[in-house]
Amino acid sequence: MKDKLYNAFVEATRNVFNLMLNITDISHRQAEDFQCDDEVDIAIGIVGDLDGEVVFRFPVSTSLNMVRIMSGMEFEEVDLFVTSAISEIANIISGNVLTALSDSEMQCNLLPPVQCEIENHKKYDLETSSCLGTAIGEICLEIRLNRP
Repeated sequence: MKDKLYNAFVEATRNVFNLMLNITDISHRQAEDFQCDDEVDIAIGIVGDLDGEVVFRFPVSTSLNMVRIMSGMEFEEVDLFVTSAISEIANIISGNVLTALSDSEMQCNLLPPVQCEIENHKKYDLETSSCLGTAIGEICLEIRLNRP
């Protein structure tokens, strides 16, 4: 199940980045290599047959590049507009994953995205993380889910 979930997030991220940002080349590697001092972390809560969250960790430079492509405007810092835009991308990716999982009889709902701080967390039944590299920067995904 962990591999299926992980692969679904990678594939959904590829699809959304292709459609919304015209980015087709995405590579992935282990999250332990993710080094970032300044990032925006967006958590998407998941409830239903799975319970927990997915945290999207966007370095500031990646966030600004994403919003520049989406809006055609230059931003020098992360503000409410930038946070809202990258939150929506995280929400769309997560929604695509849950739609794909519903095909396998798994029913889940999303909670609204929230900006969060990465903290030590409890143990989860399904826990995995990975970094995705793109032409505009890296993104780290931390999947933390339990089966109720």
